[in-house]
Amino acid sequence: MKIDYNKLMHDEISSFGYKPKLLLHCCCAPCSSAVIEKLKEYFDITYLYFNPNIFPENEYVLRREQFEKLGVKVIDIGYEHDKFLDLVKGMENESEGGRRCNVCIAMRMDKAFEYAKSHNFDIVTTTLSISPHKNAEFINLTGENLEKKYKMKYLHADFKKENGFLRSTQIAKQVNMYRQNYCGCEFSANHQN
Repeated sequence: MKIDYNKLMHDEISSFGYKPKLLLHCCCAPCSSAVIEKLKEYFDITYLYFNPNIFPENEYVLRREQFEKLGVKVIDIGYEHDKFLDLVKGMENESEGGRRCNVCIAMRMDKAFEYAKSHNFDIVTTTLSISPHKNAEFINLTGENLEKKYKMKYLHADFKKENGFLRSTQIAKQVNMYRQNYCGCEFSANHQN
């Protein structure tokens, strides 16, 4: 039976009797915009920008700078593109959404949990499920595994639901935000149509 991660998120949010400290792993400002809009009322949010998959480095910087248009300050814990390349070695020709993407997602989420644990956050989640190209089930199962590994709460989500992706494109347009045309790594850029 397929899990409705959007409903699960709403159930989890309604169970809090306080405003938890949330570490939100942000992939990019356009996608993050609708997620921030959805969560800001329920959480004390800190924004983590850890995306070593993005290539080239000036693209990484350009995407990070777009958060200023949302009035959001992000914590950037480093580029680390070489580590990303080491992790995906041999998967360079995988299609978007394949094993390479899963390794990339898991790496970024693991780093977010590690940061959250060492900085005393209550809960962690990622904006990645807003993309229609990302598998929300894989993201949430990864979150559940990391919840066990780090012994800290993961907020389930499928942010593309309730027109999340559409809303992110609307906000990006409203604030004249740069919106990239590829996921991030040089391999996804090479597979563009």
